[in-house]
Amino acid sequence: MATPDYQQSPFVQAYPETSEFWAAAAEGKFLLKSCKACAKAHWYPRVVCPLCGSDDTHWIETSGRGTIYSYSVLERADPSYVLVYVRLDDGPILISNLLKAQPDAIQIGAAVQARLMPVEDGRSMPFFELAD
Repeated sequence: MATPDYQQSPFVQAYPETSEFWAAAAEGKFLLKSCKACAKAHWYPRVVCPLCGSDDTHWIETSGRGTIYSYSVLERADPSYVLVYVRLDDGPILISNLLKAQPDAIQIGAAVQARLMPVEDGRSMPFFELAD
């Protein structure tokens, strides 16, 4: 499969500040924006820190480790899936899907690990799995 041209992506065209995120994700790297003024990472990537309002932000690579903050098992979907809010060890909370987990094995506070995987449009997105 050819690597998508991220500069021509509608996502990058609409939000050019996310270009580095998409390019790194395609290489299996999970980036977050972090603020130099308040020293906190935030999600989703944006130019201005939503926590303090500073525009002095930069990219950091995250390990993708975190814990389950909240979750919901969508049993009526076909196929069913688990929607999960994850608090990354770096601080921000984000929403994604939890892969390969039996619903009765999921607990608030359980350790998870991000896995960047391609979706239908070719972009790589962070999904999570229960950590060993």
